[in-house]
Amino acid sequence: MIKRHNVDADGHPIALWEKSPSEARGAIVLLHGRTWSARPNFDLQVPGEDLSLMDGLVEAGYAAFAIDFRGYGGTLRDETGWLSPDRAVRDLRAVLKHVQHLTEGGPRPSLLGWSRGSKVAQLTVQRWPELVSSLVFFGYSPTFAGAPLADGEGDEPPAAAPNSAAVAASDFITPGSISQVAIDAYVKAAMAADPVRVDWRGAREWDELDPAQVRVPTLLLHAEFDPIATPEQRASLFGALGAAERESLEVPGGDHMAFLEACRPEFLKALVGFLDRHRGG
Repeated sequence: MIKRHNVDADGHPIALWEKSPSEARGAIVLLHGRTWSARPNFDLQVPGEDLSLMDGLVEAGYAAFAIDFRGYGGTLRDETGWLSPDRAVRDLRAVLKHVQHLTEGGPRPSLLGWSRGSKVAQLTVQRWPELVSSLVFFGYSPTFAGAPLADGEGDEPPAAAPNSAAVAASDFITPGSISQVAIDAYVKAAMAADPVRVDWRGAREWDELDPAQVRVPTLLLHAEFDPIATPEQRASLFGALGAAERESLEVPGGDHMAFLEACRPEFLKALVGFLDRHRGG
């Protein structure tokens, strides 16, 4: 059963979801992407199918935590109505400290960022590397031209742009990678959790991103058919990382949401293997 924590971040409650085994070998915090919050992505429940990444991590002996950033899922917008890179990383800092408190005596948590969540993960690790034992990027290219770093400016956030079922299903590209039943379940869960798009601003705050400043053990995990990053972009990012311990692994047959697709076992094998090799103190 999933458990909800409300983590105080400068007076604002951040929803943090937890699934844990009775005795965990370690912990990992999962960061969602631009459009959809934690539970549709990381804990999708479909009768007769094993799709939850959190469940897979628990089966492997890891406590799995997933954050909803401000305006997403179980976390309300704050009084400004906006989310920015700096605000997201400061909220994540509070979450990482909370997880460390919950797992007192255990290793520091690992951190996985998916898509735009990878940007938040990188910026957080650059500022506070002591809070994590290792870092995983998935579906990430800092230079991907099709994904703007921020979506709006001005004093008043729109707070009205609706999400759509078509957008929810759009990342399932590779034929046969996931059942139609699972796609339908994802669309339903995503639209229920995130009916309105979150308003981001502060593009210049991403300028702090510098892979040379990432010095914790890092896994660049990518899927064979993910259109977000070309092999050349991935190689450039990998070569620029400052971490002495870094790995790059490909999930065969996977797309931008490989953790939900037929290649989920291979995704979990790659992720858990990395976590096992780099459990921190």
